[in-house]
Amino acid sequence: MIKESQNCIINGRNDTSYLYWRWKPSDCHLPRFEPNIFLQLTKNRHVAFVGDSLARNQIESLLCMLATVSTPKRVHHKGSNKWHFSSQNASLSFYWSPFLVQGVQRSSTGPPHNIIHLDLVNEKWAKEVDQMDLLVLSFGNWLLVPSVYYEGDKVIGCLNCTGLNYTDIGFYGPFRKALRTTLNSIIERIQGKGNDIHVIVRTFSPSHFEGDWDKGGTCSKTKPYRKGKMQLGEVDAEIRKIEMEEVENFAMSRAKQLRGFRLEALDVTELALLRPDGHPGAYMNPFPFANGVPENVQNDCVHWCLPGPIDTWNDIFLEMVKRWS
Repeated sequence: MIKESQNCIINGRNDTSYLYWRWKPSDCHLPRFEPNIFLQLTKNRHVAFVGDSLARNQIESLLCMLATVSTPKRVHHKGSNKWHFSSQNASLSFYWSPFLVQGVQRSSTGPPHNIIHLDLVNEKWAKEVDQMDLLVLSFGNWLLVPSVYYEGDKVIGCLNCTGLNYTDIGFYGPFRKALRTTLNSIIERIQGKGNDIHVIVRTFSPSHFEGDWDKGGTCSKTKPYRKGKMQLGEVDAEIRKIEMEEVENFAMSRAKQLRGFRLEALDVTELALLRPDGHPGAYMNPFPFANGVPENVQNDCVHWCLPGPIDTWNDIFLEMVKRWS
């Protein structure tokens, strides 16, 4: 289940203390993940993760823990990666959609900027909303790179679009619009159909690059930060604030009016901030220092080792599912 670039132990990482630190909430007890209980609670249900590579990182963590009690079968499904647990007739799927809305990612062979349609949800996943029982949304990182934003057929602005004659409108407004379009679309597609759907917005997970991510930045720390030793950066804090505001506003204004629709945030931002030790770093590749220390070593300081701190997200996820059930 583990993607090679996140399989830190197999790739030669020998400092294993990051496996044994656990996050302890101040005001409640967080039990360890119980795979049998998760499968029982999701019996005959479809749990979908939609978004970016951190959504994939989380579902791979979840699959690894569930596989300790029941072997998932990979299912052919156009548009997503899908697994089925026959023991409880439970399905898990991952839909790649890094903007949630429609868009084209920048590439080395195409435009050097994203093209993002803020008012149009990505039909790749949205057309199947009525087949989902539990939906986890994850996005943000792909909107932080140069982008051109559209509403309708018109460009409304851009982000870091050097050489283009568009107004740079920053990142926060488009991020909020993309999330709002997504939530509105989910509601519109289940309204009047009698479907129950529980939607979770997983908040932004800070990276821990020491230096710029695209200029040789690294993350070599081997211990967590102590509480209060590291403050959330301005961008990370604002992204989380937008996510929490949109969830609260939708939960108050729309969710209460729509039977069977439930919306909540899985707030991982602060606890992820404390774990600079949990990323693959140089161990995104096998044995990066086998022949000495190279001049330049590629580091992954965004995703998380498996097993690793991201497993805690699923501890919390299970507690949310328990409460809803």
